[in-house]
This record gives sequence, C-alpha cells and structure tokens, in this order.
Amino acid sequence: MQSDIKIAQSAKMLSISQIAEKMGIGDDKLEHYGKYKAKLSLDILEERKEKKDGKLILVTAINPTPAGEGKTTITVGLGESFAKIGKNAVIALREPSLGPTFGVKGGAAGGGYAQVVPMEDINLHFTGDMHAITAANNLLCAMVDNHIHQGNTLGIDPKRITIKRVLDINDRALRSVVIGLGAKADGVVRQDSFMITVACEVMAILCLCSDLEDLKKRLGDIIVGYSYSGEMVTARDLKAEGAMAVLLKDAVKPNLVQTLENTPCIMHGGPFANIAHGCNSLIATKTALKLADYTITEAGFGADLGAEKFLDIKCRFGGLKPSLVVIVATIKALKYNGGVKKTELAAENLDALKKGIPNLGKHIENIRKYGLEPVVAINQFATDTDKEIAFVEEYCASLHTKCELSQMFAKGGEGGVKLARTIVDILDKDTSDFHVLYGDELPIREKIETVVREIYGGKDVYYEPQALKKLEEFTRDGFGSMPVCMAKNQYSLSDNPALLARPEGFTLTVRDLYVNRGAGFITVLTGKILTMPGLPKIPAAEKVDILPDGSIDGLF
Repeated sequence: MQSDIKIAQSAKMLSISQIAEKMGIGDDKLEHYGKYKAKLSLDILEERKEKKDGKLILVTAINPTPAGEGKTTITVGLGESFAKIGKNAVIALREPSLGPTFGVKGGAAGGGYAQVVPMEDINLHFTGDMHAITAANNLLCAMVDNHIHQGNTLGIDPKRITIKRVLDINDRALRSVVIGLGAKADGVVRQDSFMITVACEVMAILCLCSDLEDLKKRLGDIIVGYSYSGEMVTARDLKAEGAMAVLLKDAVKPNLVQTLENTPCIMHGGPFANIAHGCNSLIATKTALKLADYTITEAGFGADLGAEKFLDIKCRFGGLKPSLVVIVATIKALKYNGGVKKTELAAENLDALKKGIPNLGKHIENIRKYGLEPVVAINQFATDTDKEIAFVEEYCASLHTKCELSQMFAKGGEGGVKLARTIVDILDKDTSDFHVLYGDELPIREKIETVVREIYGGKDVYYEPQALKKLEEFTRDGFGSMPVCMAKNQYSLSDNPALLARPEGFTLTVRDLYVNRGAGFITVLTGKILTMPGLPKIPAAEKVDILPDGSIDGLF
C-alpha cells in the first residue's frame, strides 16, 4: 500500500465550489484559498438558525499508545461511509498543529484511504489560522511589555504577568527564557516562557466564541497579569482586543475541504487535548449541524481527555446535545496496554489483550456516565487474528456495547459501511439522555476531584502549595462557576504515563492552575505535563523534503 502522502497526491479532488454545492452553499458564501480550500461565511449559520440540527456523533478513543489508534482516520472514514449508505453527513475536524507534524505524532488529516485533502496544505500553513492566532497572542504580549516600558500606568507587576508568548513549533528551549536583555531601550528584564500556539487561550477563544463580536469581547476578557496592588489586568485595559480581533477576522471563519471520496469536511481550530480543550470550533460544529443530517466530529487523544472536555466544556458552552459516541480501539494498542513491547505487537497474545482491555472498558463506562451510548470501532490491522478480534467483540458484548470492525484505512468508506449502519440504527432509536458530569455550582476543587474519581478512576488528589493558593484566589475572584480543563498526560488514565490499562487507587497531583477568563474555563496542570513540547531525538522534520518539481515528500 502507498504512503499517506502518495495516496493524497493521487486524489481526484473536486473544486471546493462543487463540495459546497453538495451542502447547498453557493459561491457567494465562499472565500476561496485556491481551488480546493475555502473559508465559509459566518452568514451561513445565521441564515439557517431556524433549521433543525442534525444528529451529532463524537469520535473518541482509548488512551493513545505508540501503536496508534486512528481516531481521525475513523472520523474521516465515517464521513465517507455515511455517503456510501446514502446519508447526508459532514465531518468537523480540528486543524493540525505544526508541532506534532514535525515532531513525533505527525499530522492530523487521517490516514490511508480515509484522509482529508489537500493533505500537504492542511498539515502545513493551510489558510493561515494558526499564524493569525500566534500573531494575535504575541501582539498582546508585546503590548504588555511595551506598557511597562513606557511608564506602566496600570502598575502591572512584572513578576505576576500570566500571558505567555506562543509558537506553533515544538521548542523546549523556549520553556523558560529571559526577555528585555540589552540596553534600556530594549525593554524591562523579566523571566518569561512560551507555550505552543494550540495550547493558548486565544486558540480556545476562537474555538468557543459564537461570532466576531463575541470573539472581540472574549479577547478583551483575557487576564494578562496582576498589578502591584493585586488587581487583575486584562487585554481590554491595554486596549488590545480590537487589534487582536482584526488579526483574527478571517481565522474565525471555518474552513471547507474534502475527503478522498469528495465528501465535505469543515476543519477549524486546533486546541491540544492534553493541555487545552481538544475540540474544533463551536462555529464549525454548529454550521455542520445546520448543513447535514449527521455531523461527525472528533476530540483529541483518549476519552479521558478530549471527550471529557468536549462533553463538559464545549457542549456546556455551546448547548450541544450529542447523540452517540464512537470509541476507537486497536488490538495492538490494547496489547500494548497489557504490557507487550511495541516490537512484539504483531504476534497473537490473548493474555496481554485480556490485561489491556480494561482500558477500553473504563472508557465505555465513562461515556455512559454522560447519558450517551458508546459504539466501539476496532480499527483493524492486518496482524489482528480472528481469536483476538473475537475476544474484543465478546468483551464488548459482555458490556452490552455494539462493536464493529473498521477497514477504512485500507478501503476508505467501503471499509466502514457496517459501522455506519450500526450507528444509524442506534440513532434511529434515539436513546441518548445527555448531561454534563458536574454542575456549575460545584466548587473548583470538587470539580477537579469529580473528574479524577469518575473519569480517571483515581482515589485522591494532592495539591501542591501553589495550586492550593490559586484555588483560594480563583474562588475569591468569582471564577468558581467555571468548568475545569484538565491538563494531563495522554498515555494513562492517571498522571503517570507508565500506569497503563486501568489503574485504580492512585493519587493525582495538581501542580498549578490558571484562569482562561476569555475562554471561560480554569486550566488545571497535573503531574509533569508541559505547555511547550520538545522534539524527539529523531524528529519527523528530518524526513520531510521538497523535490525539484515542487512536490512534497516524507510528510507521512
């Protein structure tokens, strides 16, 4: 089988106008970025506000492993599979970050014959949204430091600045830096740090705002730091929100692309799920719900991260009511959870599968806590044996959970027809009773502990002194009603990546917290999670090249 990029480069794409026409969108609602990409007008959502929403399907997964799970592949493939069975569906995805693309994970456009295209554009600069978010964030940071340099009439305490500069590249050297060195004209010397763009509050705001006016208001609400007297200082105090909104005036509009089988995909926003809230934009999802009978979206990493945040943050703020959740699993990943080395995953090992499969069981259990029905999709590999497949199917049956094989990577939409039909059959019965895990009125500490005990399966939470201080401050300052966004390693249900399968009775450590006032949630840093990743010993960037004819090689 060809590499992902070779498959994508040989795709027969339709013009983006033809893709839009399938959804009833005229060319007057498109802003073209070449022949195969376009921005969708925000008017589309307003004009269809009275139209009934379609069904919302969330695709999530077990905890990720080096063996790979293929969550985005399944999401893209389902869009193709729904078309195969004559159903009107749109997929809604996040935009890839350059950090993973050139780091370890690679891009986020699916794989094999279940990809969104043009793949190279999507995984690189796309329509410039990431750059706009980076620029808006860093403009605010520049205005903070300039204000201090020019006399500091707001009395900003340089030691209590909370806004961080960002870059959409993994660069560990920027985790802790000193700025303002040099002459007096070069600014005030202070310690600073960078985050990766997809973890910043501006990204979260873009993904949670309802329109341009709401975007501007939320940008103004960003807390940049505190004054010497302890008062909050916001972007609005610096008169920065207008310029920031100008930089984001195009980025706030969703992007339209297509799958290899020419089905529509709305792709917009890209917050990380292990640090940020891990979902595409509310504007994109709501637009998709008005354009199709079925909207298929995904949330990053395992269900303990992306799905929890999708359900407890995005759905809470957007008034969304998902109907069903697909949990993607691979037999290789389940065996890895059972203690098998990556190099030995191809061999049949029912004992390891038995040890690792409780990870899937926990995610099934968790989804039902939200009043939703899960369906398990086994992303099939050629090395999976009949006995292993039967074991997973029997395990799911014991939990009264539907389970279907998926071969979308190798067969595209045809490889997911049975899964698509199973989903439609369940949705026709409409048994969902969605509700969030906790109420707004619960204190911040109890929200954290509810997620730890109910979703992760932990016993206790240890708060470092700085975290305890922040809990008191945030409650005093009136942020107690905000939901929590847990920043946790993705590889384990716990904050220890070495604890695989279904760990129980552990204590999770909360290291720090910070308020995303504009986005509307509190980020909780646990364990050793980092907000600026680093590159591996051999980064994926080493394999990427451009050929004499201008084509790209080695992206995947």
